[in-house]
Amino acid sequence: MIKPDVKPENNNFSSGPCSKRPGWNPNVLNKAILGRSHRSSVAKTRINYLIKNVKEILSIPNDYYVGIVPGSDTGAVEIALWNLIGIQPVQMLVWDSFGNDWAKDLKEQLQISGLNVQNVEYGSIPDLYNINFNDDIIFNFNGTTGGVKVPNLDWIPINRNGLTICDATSAAFAMEMDWRKLDVTTFSWQKCLGGEGGHGILILSPKAVERINTYNPPWPIPKLFNLKKNNKINISIFEGSTINTPSLLCVEDFIDALEWSKKIGGLKGLIDISNENLRLIKDWVKKTDWVDFLAQDEMTISNTSICLRFSSSILNELDLENQNLLEKNIVKILENENVAYDIGSYRSAPPGLRIWGGPTINPNDIKLLLPWLQWAFEDTYKLVKKGN
Repeated sequence: MIKPDVKPENNNFSSGPCSKRPGWNPNVLNKAILGRSHRSSVAKTRINYLIKNVKEILSIPNDYYVGIVPGSDTGAVEIALWNLIGIQPVQMLVWDSFGNDWAKDLKEQLQISGLNVQNVEYGSIPDLYNINFNDDIIFNFNGTTGGVKVPNLDWIPINRNGLTICDATSAAFAMEMDWRKLDVTTFSWQKCLGGEGGHGILILSPKAVERINTYNPPWPIPKLFNLKKNNKINISIFEGSTINTPSLLCVEDFIDALEWSKKIGGLKGLIDISNENLRLIKDWVKKTDWVDFLAQDEMTISNTSICLRFSSSILNELDLENQNLLEKNIVKILENENVAYDIGSYRSAPPGLRIWGGPTINPNDIKLLLPWLQWAFEDTYKLVKKGN
């Protein structure tokens, strides 16, 4: 194959932190409130504006609480676990490395006795219709490291005794979410809207708020995890105050991303971009003999963290060591050409590629990337196979 001569305008295809929005430049931060206390009225007003826009774009119900918490999505999930879990049995659904992390928290840190972990291999998903909703249910909406999402939330009943706790960090702003089915939802700024790391969003349903108000966990709650004041939920966290000091520069950056989202059509516009990026890759995979989607069911293929594995023909010709070498060489070639950065598969996932297709990625850049993938494969495959 002849080497392509047109490169993507934006070569940042990392699955986190993800690409900034099209047209982003540092001047968008000029309104940032720097050198002021985060407790000042002007800072709280800006933080509240951020929260208001999150609720508006995602159509979050008015009686749900939305707050900024420390530690990115990891912090948001663990804050939820430490404050809410332990009063009744827990089912942990695992098909991704981060789900494994939450299961480890439940087993080793919180030592939950009534814990049932449904763990399946990369590419598949647990049986979503074999779940006891009298228990608390914890799951990833979209597996960032495996590229497998839940196809929908039809499997969750509206009337349920347990809480549903959803890590939606690579789904929020790119997938439809039925809030009636979600009691706790978390995400971080640096995924679908290309914000900066270090801050998480925690969304609580009235049922989750009631749990916090009536339940005192048996373990110590660190200050960074504490959602209570005077033994009730600390409302101020969801009204512009924060548990610890946020970066007001990052606040302004995320506000810019939210305002951009509204300009391109809100949630529908964001989802349309992600779906178009996935469509382009699906069409390419259909006519490409060396890759397949890691997701085994087409309904579960992610439209953000798009994960590809080498096809069976490659698996039959190369052992695992050489599959890893093939991936490494493709990634290195495209990085050296300044075509694509950070597209290797996650370290514990099968060898292949992981391409971010979230809403800050222009579909034209995906279109321009695809022939480069083919060129890089052909350039390196012969060498790897020869050395095998």
